[in-house]
This record gives sequence, C-alpha cells and structure tokens, in this order.
Amino acid sequence: MENQKTSKSVVGATSVERYLEFSLGAEVYAMPLLAVREVIAVPEITPIPYTPPHFLGMMNLRGQVISVIDLRLKFNMKQAATHTPETAIIICNIGSLSLGVVVNSVNSVLALTSQDISEKPGIESSINTAYITGVTRKDNQLVLLLDIGKVLNVTDYAAITQAAPAKAA
Repeated sequence: MENQKTSKSVVGATSVERYLEFSLGAEVYAMPLLAVREVIAVPEITPIPYTPPHFLGMMNLRGQVISVIDLRLKFNMKQAATHTPETAIIICNIGSLSLGVVVNSVNSVLALTSQDISEKPGIESSINTAYITGVTRKDNQLVLLLDIGKVLNVTDYAAITQAAPAKAA
C-alpha cells in the first residue's frame, strides 16, 4: 500500500506544470512559471528609435537594463490607451536574455497536468503560430499557453540584442 502512494505522488509530481496566467485585453494567456523571473509595476521606459512598434524600449531594473515589449502590439491587438493599476511587466528569462513583457493584468498561477492541456487547434494564418504550445480551459474560458521565446522573431531578437549593452565578461 505504501508503494502505491509513493508511485502516485511521483507520477503527480512529475506531471504537474505551473503557468502564470495573464490578460491581454479580453483574452487570457499563460506562460510556464519557470520562464518568469518576477512581476513588477510598469516603470519608466526609455524608447529606442528605429525598432518594431511592439518594442517599447529599455528599462532599468536594479542596475540591469532590460528590453520591454508590449504583447498586445506584437499580437496586433488593440493597445490599451493608458496603463491601469493592474498593468504589469512580467520579467522573463529567455536563454541568456531578460525581457520585460507588458500585460493588462496578472491573474493567477495555474497548476496543469498533461490531461488539462489540449493541443492547439489548426490555425490557417500567414503568421507563424508556433509560440502557442497548447490550450486549457479555466472558468469556461480558453487560455492559450505560450512559449515566450517563440513569440519573438528574428527582428525582435535583433532589436533586443542591439539595444542591450554588452555584458561585461
């Protein structure tokens, strides 16, 4: 009987993944919690000229310069006119890069098993949707699961790496 409990807890422990759920307009998304370093209020952002419209600029976070993008603009959504008290920046780690992602609000942390996640539906689009890793339901609403590293394209990476100062070796 003790072995059954152990095997169930091991299976349960390995199959549960945590996601940070957030809103962009009326839509709900989530990203793996392991990719999230922290969530902060929107600080002063310094714009960088000649970058894509969704690239808002750079911010200083405790001495570290971090690029900031607005996912609403990246996904061609209507941008919120002003920031609200719920507007936040999710600081993500993408490989060696740190990236700030502006979202309307951070809602909760989801604990999902593989049974909770459906494959993404086939989407006919001229835009690459490889950044959608799956779909889940919460309170009768669909939540799209994102791979934040795949949201960015080559142009985005170029803007981020050119705008970021070189790190000291």
